Amino acid sequence: MHAAEGTLEGDRLDALVTLIAAWEARHQPIPPPDPIEAILFMLEQKGLTRRDLEPAIGHRGRVAEVLNRKRALTLPMIRALSPLLDLPADVLVAAYPLRLAA
Repeated sequence: MHAAEGTLEGDRLDALVTLIAAWEARHQPIPPPDPIEAILFMLEQKGLTRRDLEPAIGHRGRVAEVLNRKRALTLPMIRALSPLLDLPADVLVAAYPLRLAA
């Protein structure tokens, strides 16, 4: 693991890392994150609050609806949230379950 770059040992280590990554991608794929869980995670990681989402999502009630899965993210919300939270837009665009009132 401490092989120097540009040496035969370093080249072997690079090859092994590439093979392991390919095997893991094929046999142990990591599913994409749930958009709402990703938002909540990034809020925590960045030390932000729900209030910090208001410029991207809308008023406090709208933020609550989105985070409680009662309203889906819209394209303008996704465009604003992506740079705010450093989340790729493809994570936020993914389908996720809503809890619609009966």
